Amino acid sequence: MNHFQSLRPAARDLDDSDIVGVMNEARDKEGIIPLWVGEGDLPTPEFIVDAANKSLADGETFYTWQRGIPDLRQALAEYHARHFGIPENSERFFVVGSGMQAIQLSLSALVSQGDEVIMTTPCWPNIHAATQLVGAKPVHVELDFTESGWSLDVDKFLGAVTQRTRAIFINSPSNPTGWIASEQVLKEILALARMRGIWIIADEVYSRFVYEDAGFPNRRSPSFYDFMNVDDRVIFVNTFSKNWAMTGWRAGWISAPPEIGQVIENLVQYSTSGVPSFTQRAAAVALREGESFLAMQIARAQSNRDLVCDAFASTGKIKFARPEGAFYLFFKVEGYPEAKALALRLIDEANVGLSPGTGFYTGGDEYLRLCFLRDPNEIQEGVNRIVTWLNDK
Repeated sequence: MNHFQSLRPAARDLDDSDIVGVMNEARDKEGIIPLWVGEGDLPTPEFIVDAANKSLADGETFYTWQRGIPDLRQALAEYHARHFGIPENSERFFVVGSGMQAIQLSLSALVSQGDEVIMTTPCWPNIHAATQLVGAKPVHVELDFTESGWSLDVDKFLGAVTQRTRAIFINSPSNPTGWIASEQVLKEILALARMRGIWIIADEVYSRFVYEDAGFPNRRSPSFYDFMNVDDRVIFVNTFSKNWAMTGWRAGWISAPPEIGQVIENLVQYSTSGVPSFTQRAAAVALREGESFLAMQIARAQSNRDLVCDAFASTGKIKFARPEGAFYLFFKVEGYPEAKALALRLIDEANVGLSPGTGFYTGGDEYLRLCFLRDPNEIQEGVNRIVTWLNDK
């Protein structure tokens, strides 16, 4: 009996992750410097952990609010009022079990079999796969690369819209490229979405990881929040993972028009039935007390970014654009057009783990992704190994 062929095609035919595939080759390799995963190396700060421990000690281990506990939703409203200048309204915030679930639930609410979702590439592969899982078609529009930066041809992007386009997915700052959509680009996308009645899913997970030399006055990326109307068809997806070193907690949020709140609550109910109360208590403390920790993370990432970029530039053999945001360098090495093969060689011969660009879809085949949100000494050693390996070739 062929069990595999009997599975639902949308699940059965998902691409295996080249990122995970490369990691599995060397997870336990002695001395490996792991720069392949999209997370930092710091554990969750003690003040956040303490809030969860207190909640557990207080016996908060029961089912809870499907939309999120009122205190966390209020903390989210306050956070967005501080950083995005929008009126406090806890009714537009919904707590979910990770940024990934925020994407899945948003797509579940918006798209159906045969619909199309437009996205820029290279892109985080989970965006593409989540679209496929709901039966929709991911439509890729490739970012343009020059050594002065990644950019989006807006006419090409908007030209990809068809009668089947149901949603536009914008990840800015971008994983893996560090590209940031300008306010003008976002305005043009919103104008078309309004005209055609298309929803926008705005992934702003890295919105606070913006570097001083990028020139953005608010020290965050431009956002649809900056100019949208309250009733615009925009859903924001986000997570506690990156800003506050909480990747393992699996907690995120959706920001959406309150009018569709019951639908989102129902989707939460019929998937996870809510996020644990102790996780939510920790998340509320992260929002209210975590600014100094986040500022330290951003400063650390910027210093590491400059270390990596300066070392790679000195080789004359590595092509990249210095990222304006997020915490990845997406680069290619002259003479090595097959990224996965190169990633495997660097594991074997330099003992450094990087993600192959083949895992990020269109436009990534020649590239490698390096996560630089880690200990500076580890970053320095990893870079030294790569540069030494390259110079020996």
